[in-house]
Amino acid sequence: MHYQPKQTLMQPNQSFDKDFYDSTDLFAAAAAADERAGFIMKTYLYLFGAIAALIGIDVLLFAAVGGPEKMIQIIGPVFAAVPMPGLILMGAFIFVSWIANSWALNATSPAIQHAGLALYAVFMSLILVPTLCLAQASGGSGTIVSAIAATAGLFALLTLTVFITRKDFSFMRPFLLFGGLAAMGFIAAALVFGFSLGLVFTYAMIAFFCCYILYDTSNILHHYRIGQHVAAALALFASVVMLFWYVLRLFILREE
Repeated sequence: MHYQPKQTLMQPNQSFDKDFYDSTDLFAAAAAADERAGFIMKTYLYLFGAIAALIGIDVLLFAAVGGPEKMIQIIGPVFAAVPMPGLILMGAFIFVSWIANSWALNATSPAIQHAGLALYAVFMSLILVPTLCLAQASGGSGTIVSAIAATAGLFALLTLTVFITRKDFSFMRPFLLFGGLAAMGFIAAALVFGFSLGLVFTYAMIAFFCCYILYDTSNILHHYRIGQHVAAALALFASVVMLFWYVLRLFILREE
């Protein structure tokens, strides 16, 4: 199930444009200390809320159908009946990412901003289901727990790196854009021609999304405006979920 390179859900020259937010709205980096701290706290509260929602949705889904085995019996025929399901999911991922990001960047309606984050959390919880089933079948719940722990450790290390060094990683944007397009091309080719991308590609994507977390976290410190905490949380949430997806894929491949 190689189909989803993360799209650039938030780019500085888009999300910080005057078309989205009033020019008098301060950048968090230039705001008073208490405002900046409040912005950062809200961003991470929304991030962890989205992660909790994703976990809750998947737990409820598996409980409702009776476990991973039953889930495979349900989704297996669907994937078999649909032509090129991977490419369809890839297209859906790009479309939903675009919609969710547009809503999260809405400058006039907090309700629409929250709807964007909620939409993305629900969609990604569904996207993760087949891989979670595969992980459960290959290594049991221990594989999933190990992937969660590894992702959390990487996320904590990368976050501390940015907050301690205060470095601005926005210079990485062109490399991330190019890397995302290249990854999408490889994934599309694998889906069309039926070859496996393997361990090397998985390691490369883990490194790629680690770089995205550095980029997103530094944007929180340096480039978002006060009031953009939902959009900031969405960008970071996307990076964390995709990092988890590829870490989980790595654990599955090592079990094979």
